[in-house]
Amino acid sequence: MRGANAALGAAGLTAFLALGEAAPRLGLVKEAYFPPTSRIASALWDEVTEGAFWSALGDTLTGWAIGLAIAVGAGVVVGVVISIVPYLREATASTIEFLRPIPSVALIPLAVLLYGAELKSVLLLVVYASFWQVLIQTLYGVQDVDPVAEETARSYGLGTWARVRHVLWPSALPYVMTGVRLAAAVALILAVTAELVIGAPGLGRQIAVAQASQAVPDLYALIVVAGLLGLLINVGARTVERRALAWHQSVRGEVAV
Repeated sequence: MRGANAALGAAGLTAFLALGEAAPRLGLVKEAYFPPTSRIASALWDEVTEGAFWSALGDTLTGWAIGLAIAVGAGVVVGVVISIVPYLREATASTIEFLRPIPSVALIPLAVLLYGAELKSVLLLVVYASFWQVLIQTLYGVQDVDPVAEETARSYGLGTWARVRHVLWPSALPYVMTGVRLAAAVALILAVTAELVIGAPGLGRQIAVAQASQAVPDLYALIVVAGLLGLLINVGARTVERRALAWHQSVRGEVAV
């Protein structure tokens, strides 16, 4: 089954690349705005042979990784504390529902005002956007804890930390891992967006420079890199999720199928 899916995926990708090569050469789209796949591939090769490209990629990954780590740590800790402290969930519900829908891009002027075109601006946007993904999933995960298991742990005299470790955390972990996977994708989106709009160092700024200089093949090549980076991050997050939840029924069922 997996082999067949891989073959179909490869066939679909091949057809897409062939269409991208044929469309501009047949005049279906203007080559000045949409170069053939071969020209994009050539531009991509030129990019990866330059040190500036790897420096920009490193800047993007640095902002993504640091921002994601801060968001995951803060989201898990805040979510657990809100859930286990009596009445704190009710007291913070309205505040969370007010702040969560605010688009992260709306904070770009604030980020520029505070930190300018620096890494801190990128981190502000990445952390804000990713934090809510983890926090909400953590809250749902803690809420889904079996009350019978919770009462049993209390009856055996387990303290708060022991209940969190042995009862709450295993039940909430599938939700937390889902939040981390979503946050990983959101963090990359915001990192590139911040670099593109603010001008912070990274792939986003390289894309903006290519657009401003009318280097269309280079523009598409950098967009392809951003897409491949997102794909790798998603695959990596799913791999970590499956390993962390190897004991869980959802992953065991997936493996069995």
